[in-house]
Amino acid sequence: MDGQFEDRIYCIPLYFRDLLMIDGNGLLQSRSSNRYGAIVLNSVNAPLTIIQLVLSRSSSVLKFANNTLLPFAFVFLLFFFAGQIASANEIFTLDSSLLDTAEDKYGVDARKRLLAWQQFVREDTSRTDIEKLEKVNRFFNQLNFVSDAIHWSKKDYWATPVEFLASDGGDCEDFALSKYFTLKMLGVPEKKLTLTYVKAWKLNQSHMVLTYYKTPTAVPLVLDNLINAIKPATQRSDLLPVYSFNGAGLWLAKERGRGDLVGKSDRLKLWNDLLERMPASIQ
Repeated sequence: MDGQFEDRIYCIPLYFRDLLMIDGNGLLQSRSSNRYGAIVLNSVNAPLTIIQLVLSRSSSVLKFANNTLLPFAFVFLLFFFAGQIASANEIFTLDSSLLDTAEDKYGVDARKRLLAWQQFVREDTSRTDIEKLEKVNRFFNQLNFVSDAIHWSKKDYWATPVEFLASDGGDCEDFALSKYFTLKMLGVPEKKLTLTYVKAWKLNQSHMVLTYYKTPTAVPLVLDNLINAIKPATQRSDLLPVYSFNGAGLWLAKERGRGDLVGKSDRLKLWNDLLERMPASIQ
């Protein structure tokens, strides 16, 4: 197929309709054109891990982790949602209908917060990883901490970034998740980011933070809604790591490095529920 490639669409994880799990945050997007999409299998319900989708002039195939190829005839691309999530090399633009819905549900300040996020993402794609971490941490730590029971009338609920910003609050998971997705949009590689469950000794309860690994074996930096300072995990003796995950996997935590891989993150129901809501996060 040399010389035939017309476009490459790189995948990030999402459940869409009866879809599958694909690597990353859920949408497919072209790096060479302003198009977005999701892969939907016609009749297969089992999750699949996809490395990349290649569109060519003469043929199109899906390439899986085991290097097997599936003809494109078994799938279709649904190009959609062109404004709600974009990568660092595209202009991030929230859909006007989403902004209208947010304002109707949460008030005019919800629109302002979402537009501030949009502008924030547009301005900060060229910074270093550390600069992005610091700015994203400060940006989201301005929001209010509210328990799920009070905010969503549920025991446990993971909000999308749009829900979190529009409603002006959430709990520790919502802070960590919004930082995670925003940093990915700013171009920080997913392999450097994990969502980490810890035991917070001072709170005497479970807590979620975002961790950043400069290298796979490095001591991670911790982004936490409890404090504004970003510190190495070795300086957070108040936190005991339990497990961590991202779109690529699930790990048992350890002090240095990512820990032992124990499975895929699609084992986590709340993660799957969150990804299903990502394309239309305000209902």
